Amino acid sequence: MKIVIQRVSSASVSVNGEIAGAINQGLLLLVGVAPEDTLEDLAYAVRKITNMRIFSDKDGKMNLSVQDIHGQILSVSQFTLFAETKKGNRPAFTGAAQPKMASQLFNDFNSELAKITPVQTGIFGADMQVSLQNDGPVTIILDTKNK
Repeated sequence: MKIVIQRVSSASVSVNGEIAGAINQGLLLLVGVAPEDTLEDLAYAVRKITNMRIFSDKDGKMNLSVQDIHGQILSVSQFTLFAETKKGNRPAFTGAAQPKMASQLFNDFNSELAKITPVQTGIFGADMQVSLQNDGPVTIILDTKNK
C-alpha cells in the first residue's frame, strides 16, 4: 500500500457536487493498493497512521497522534499513486491492484481505522474532487513495502 498522509485543519471529498465525506482537524489519506498487498500491509498502515506523532503539543513540537488530539480521518482511494512514468508521457497504472481486490482491501483498511478514530471516505472508483486545508503543511508518504 502507498498512502499519502496529510495533516489537515479540514478536508472534504465530493462526487457529482455532493459531499461524500468531510472532516475537521485530522488526517487526509490518499490510499493506493497494489496487487501484492495483504492484511499484514493493512495492519501495518493502520498502526503507523493512528500512532504517528505529527500533531503539535502545547510546546509546538510534533508529539501527538491523531488519536491524542481526537482527530478524524478522511480516506480517499487513489490508484494513481502507482503511476509508472519511466516511458513516454502517459502514466501507466499497471502497478495498481485490480478494482475488486483494491476495493475490498480499501474497505477493510477503513473499517480497521474506524475502530480507533472516526473515519469518513470518498466513493471508491468515483471521479472525486478533494478539498483540504493542509496544516503545516505536513505531508508524509507511507509505503508498506518499506518497513
